[in-house]
Amino acid sequence: VQLVESGGGSVQTGGSLRLSCAASGYATCMGWFRQAPGKEREGVATLRTGSGSTFYADSVKGRFTISQDNTKATTFLQMNSLKPEDGAMYYCAAKRGLYCGTRAAEFGYWGQGTQVTVS
Repeated sequence: VQLVESGGGSVQTGGSLRLSCAASGYATCMGWFRQAPGKEREGVATLRTGSGSTFYADSVKGRFTISQDNTKATTFLQMNSLKPEDGAMYYCAAKRGLYCGTRAAEFGYWGQGTQVTVS
């Protein structure tokens, strides 16, 4: 599975951004992760491609939404009410199999990342 992210950028506190992840290949679970300098990679949201069920980290619940387009080739992360602590490199990830949580080690396919800065 090849993944290409886009949509990062700089935004003011309270603003919104939408990240996109174009995927080629089959995956049962898509996820968005983020990593700030000096911190561990954190799972933000995941989506089961079959059922559409989603999971969110507590830190983004109610503000972020993960979704897919009808072809399931693109996964989005809509980020609203952004805070400075949301600033990080955001990575799209994919995996096959039953697990669809936020443990980064479970994901075998990763994009190159897109930077999000909130000031």
